Amino acid sequence: MEFKQWYMEYKIHKNRPGLLGDIASLLGMLEVNILTINGVENRTRGMLLQTNDDEKIEILGRMLQKVDNITVLKLREPKLVDILAVRHGRYIERDSDDRKTFRFTRDELGMLVDFLGEVFKREGNQVIGLRGMPRVGKTESIIAGSVCSNKRWTFVSSTLLRQTVRSQLSEEEMTPNNIFIIDGIVSTIRSNEKHHALLQEIMAMPSTKVIEHPDIFVKESAFEYSDFDYIIELRNTPDEEISYESFTMGFNDF
Repeated sequence: MEFKQWYMEYKIHKNRPGLLGDIASLLGMLEVNILTINGVENRTRGMLLQTNDDEKIEILGRMLQKVDNITVLKLREPKLVDILAVRHGRYIERDSDDRKTFRFTRDELGMLVDFLGEVFKREGNQVIGLRGMPRVGKTESIIAGSVCSNKRWTFVSSTLLRQTVRSQLSEEEMTPNNIFIIDGIVSTIRSNEKHHALLQEIMAMPSTKVIEHPDIFVKESAFEYSDFDYIIELRNTPDEEISYESFTMGFNDF
C-alpha cells in the first residue's frame, strides 16, 4: 500500500509529564510517522500522521480509547481545515449554517494566505468569493496566496489598478493554471459587452476564479451562490459589518 496521511486530534484531560512521549512511543511501535504536531486551541492537540497500513490507524484508535488521560476527537484522512489547524494552532471559523463560508479577521492574514494557497494548488474549476470592506487586504491576500501556490495571477477587473476592466486577455494569460481575479462590482456595474463576453469565457474555463464582492456579482449577473465552492469573509474586526452601500454608489454613475 502507498503512504497516506491521517489527522488525529485528542483532548487532554490531565496533562501529566510524559503523556506526549507515551503516545509518540505507541505511534513508533506501530511504525506510524508523525509529520506535524501542534496544540489546537485550549487543551487539544493535533497530529498529522503518515502510514502505509490503514489497519494500524484502526488499531491506534482502539488502543487510545483505553487511555484515561485523553479523548480522541478526530481520527480521519485530513481535510484542509485539519492541516491548517495543525500549522496555526487553531481552526478557521466557519458559518454554522453555510459550511462553505469561512471567516477571517485582518490579524489572521497569514492563515488566510495559507488557506488560499492550499486551495489554489488544486486543479480544475473553482469559484471562490471574497467578501470584505475596502482596504481590508482582499486583493493582497489573493496575490500572496497565488505566490504560495506557485501560480500566476491575472486581473480581469479590479479597483486596485484604477478600476481595470479587461476586454481581452493574451494567449499566455488565458491558461487554466492562472488565478483569475475578478471584482464583482466592476465586472457587473461597470462592464461593457466585450468584458461580459470575456467574463463568460473565463467562468467556463477549468480554472480558479476569485471574485471579490460576490454578493454584488450574484445580484447583478446570472450566476448564483451555488456556483461558488468557497465564500471567504475578511473583516478588520470580528464584529465589523460588511456593507456595500458605502462603496457601490459611485459605480452607478458610469
